[in-house]
Amino acid sequence: MAGSALSALAPAKLNLYLHVLARRPDGYHELDSLVAFAAEGDRLTVEPADRLDLRVTGPFAAALEAETDNLVLRAARRLADAGGVKPAARLTLHKALPVAAGLGGGSSDAAAALKLLARLWNLPAGQADLAAIAAGLGADVPVCLAARPAFLRGVGERLSPVERLPALGILLAHPGRALPTAQVFAAFRGPYRAADRFACDRLSAPALATVLSQRGNDLEATARALCPPIARLLADLAALPGALLARMSGSGACCFALFEAPGAAVGGAELLARARPELWLAATHLLDDQREFAD
Repeated sequence: MAGSALSALAPAKLNLYLHVLARRPDGYHELDSLVAFAAEGDRLTVEPADRLDLRVTGPFAAALEAETDNLVLRAARRLADAGGVKPAARLTLHKALPVAAGLGGGSSDAAAALKLLARLWNLPAGQADLAAIAAGLGADVPVCLAARPAFLRGVGERLSPVERLPALGILLAHPGRALPTAQVFAAFRGPYRAADRFACDRLSAPALATVLSQRGNDLEATARALCPPIARLLADLAALPGALLARMSGSGACCFALFEAPGAAVGGAELLARARPELWLAATHLLDDQREFAD
């Protein structure tokens, strides 16, 4: 076992567009989406210990108090079982992202746990298949494990990496109401539509926003019905100076605006914070390099 603590950002996942293609016989939905990651997220730290223990801190820690088996702990146990090691580590999760917000926070936390614990426990490549473990933990965990821009299909398990996305400023905004994914999908009644992938490796930020504007998030109407503040939040984001696109991420309720530069996202956050101090806001940028968040 390594002797020092390891830490990594568990970045927020953004669905730049999200189409629902069909409802499968097993009750899950077939999806088509372009996923990217923001340089904002939770932070997970792992260090040697005699047993498996998780401590949650941060502004959204209270939202996880009722969880008796956090997805991070499930990831740790499954990795230990697959690797043939004792599940022993002290984990500290700084919960900076809103919970049940459509940002894949829990999935990203679990993916970070798999990568960090594989290092802490000195598991050689091949001794434990991280991708297979991720697929068994939840639909968003495989893409969060990759933490790279990608098109996804199926329930999220079929990934096609994207070579390059343009640099983007991002403003994340949350209205303060949790919106569980299962609730949104249970209420979704269509319409269903076809996959709509496109070549994006040579697009500028404005050109990407134009292409994305021709697509959408098929869950948005259902999410707005369940959480009406989403509609106003999207309108406020779209009205910010320099905003190229405003969209809800995943099943909501978190929304985001894209900007050509991080500075414009910061300016937008300052304007919106003065007008609506009740919102959770985070000005950040597109994460396109794992070195940005791995210590």
